[in-house]
Amino acid sequence: MRHAILGAGGVGGLIGACLAKAGDPVTLVVRRETLGSFPDKLQLESSFGDFSVPVGLAPTVPVTDVLWIAVKATQLDSALSSFPASASVRAIVPLLNGIDHVARLRARFGSDRVIPATIAVESERISPGHIVHRSPFALLKISSRGRVLLQEPVAQLQQLGFKCQFMDDEQTLLWSKLVFLAPLALVSTVTGKTTGEIFSNPDSWQQLQDCVREACAVARAEHAQVDPDAVIATIGALPPGMRSSMQKDVAQNRPPELDAIAGPVLRGASHHGIDVPVTHKLTASIEERISAARLPK
Repeated sequence: MRHAILGAGGVGGLIGACLAKAGDPVTLVVRRETLGSFPDKLQLESSFGDFSVPVGLAPTVPVTDVLWIAVKATQLDSALSSFPASASVRAIVPLLNGIDHVARLRARFGSDRVIPATIAVESERISPGHIVHRSPFALLKISSRGRVLLQEPVAQLQQLGFKCQFMDDEQTLLWSKLVFLAPLALVSTVTGKTTGEIFSNPDSWQQLQDCVREACAVARAEHAQVDPDAVIATIGALPPGMRSSMQKDVAQNRPPELDAIAGPVLRGASHHGIDVPVTHKLTASIEERISAARLPK
């Protein structure tokens, strides 16, 4: 099966490297101006194995069976400029953080081709084509509407160490990640702490738990099946040295995915009349930090 990766960063690079390792042809879609200097191999350092695999390169999405979209939410619009309407793609699998991108992609490419998915992992691109997978896990959840087409690549990823699950309920699929990610991203970014440091600090840990409960209240109002106690237990079992991608982005003055991650909780809370004071406070703190970083010095 042929695969194309739009967004060859930590997540896209991990997916691409593992599928290429399994023997499938993989093409990375990269900007035209970097095409000549981008390596034609993906190098992966992971608990799943350390290896280097050849990949194809293209400035636009080629004819392919599956397009995996793994760009930052802030980069989606510009990334789609490399995806011409004439491109022949059987399935589009977005792995972006958040929820709102699914409706946008379906409005553009049709509901049948867009297969929502989420991934829970800490993986980072440290240089073009060089990916470091830091978490001891990679949990991939995919809408059941893609079960027939994606059964083979999912099995290949599982053989390399991924945990994969097809889910019938797309609201639960998307919100089950967001109620986990948003609180962790917000608290880690505001405090600057690793997961272990958050767990060991009573105030930070309580703040994170309160944020989880707020997010879950909104998710339930959106008809997602989520359990705040289970989410808190899952977060509490994370490796102690993990940092969120939002935390890393803000620390390095890169645009964070704040609207994609916190936005659905805040907008959903407003729509349903749910009070989410902790989420509001954390989001405002990050917005102030971003604004201050933009001021001339």
